[in-house]
Amino acid sequence: MNVEQSFLIEAKIPERRSVFSAWLIKRRWFIICVIVPTILATIYYGLIASDIYTSESRFVIKSPDQKRAQSATLANIIQTTGLSGGQEQTNEVLAFVRSRGALKSLEQNPGFRSRFASSQTDALSRFPQPFSNDSFEGLFKYYGKMVDARLDSETGMAVITVKAFTAKDAYEINRQLLGLSEGLVNRLNNRAQANGIAEAVKQVDLATDRAKRARLALGAYRNQQELIDPSKQAMGVLEIANSLTAQRSALQVQLELMQRVAPRNPAIPELRNRIQAISGQIASQDSRVVGTDSGIASKLGGYENLLVEQEFATKSLDAANAGLVQARAEAQRQQFYLERVVDPNVPDMPLLPHRILNIIVIAACAICLYFIGWMFTVGILEHASDE
Repeated sequence: MNVEQSFLIEAKIPERRSVFSAWLIKRRWFIICVIVPTILATIYYGLIASDIYTSESRFVIKSPDQKRAQSATLANIIQTTGLSGGQEQTNEVLAFVRSRGALKSLEQNPGFRSRFASSQTDALSRFPQPFSNDSFEGLFKYYGKMVDARLDSETGMAVITVKAFTAKDAYEINRQLLGLSEGLVNRLNNRAQANGIAEAVKQVDLATDRAKRARLALGAYRNQQELIDPSKQAMGVLEIANSLTAQRSALQVQLELMQRVAPRNPAIPELRNRIQAISGQIASQDSRVVGTDSGIASKLGGYENLLVEQEFATKSLDAANAGLVQARAEAQRQQFYLERVVDPNVPDMPLLPHRILNIIVIAACAICLYFIGWMFTVGILEHASDE
């Protein structure tokens, strides 16, 4: 190689560099917005991102002695054992699994936070995540990303899904959540039983108090009016009056006969006196029943009102006692049960992250954003040139 050829080669090297630099400068925004994010995503998901294992469990909540309409869904096929699902209780359990209360119960187990904060896990995935802290609220937000509780609308079953960085951790957390759910169902049962029985006992107490007040009011009225049973006493007075009326009628017949046969009989004045005395007795007996403010008839209305109140109070007490017996029977019979359909599994391989898919998604999003920005910029430049 002579001196002239060497000089030409050395002259071409800066020229090639300048062309490459110009190419880079011309496509710098594409490189920054598309190439660099794609390379970073490839490095992260290909080399850094930790494996995530998923454990899933399924359950239904059933109650005995309830019938539901039959259909072709799997939920109804499962619930053909004489037990029916408690939709409200299922929603309460799912809300509990997603709540801070469930997280606090899990934190009582030693080493719970360390399951998500292992140093062997990548910094973007473990707890606490970037721009977060090690507080309980930060853990609760992270817990919401790693634990999901939902209702499968197709099968009618509740599903608990737990993600963790080891298969054992995912299984243990899911198992503990399922145990906490069973405990919640038991507490709901106890609360429903206690509320039902307490309400029945309250009704019995109210009915007992009403019956007691009715008896006391009736007794006070009897003492005040000096009557045991006005209706019976009125009947007794009327019987006496009827008996006296019959005697008077017989004496009047005897008097009339004697006046016709022996008008000068000395017994006639005596008969008249006896008839007059009996008439007075009849008038006196009648006045005891009617005709005066102190008569039995004037007291009969108040007595009957109190008697009716006592009868209603007694019937209410009987009904309340029957309701208490029924409430206790229902409390024992209509309990809800958490039936495990699928126990928590120990995953044998990680399902997350979807490495290739995530890289493709990031690249596609970057390209879309780049072209949106490019079109926006071109539109601005064309509008500026027209002006």
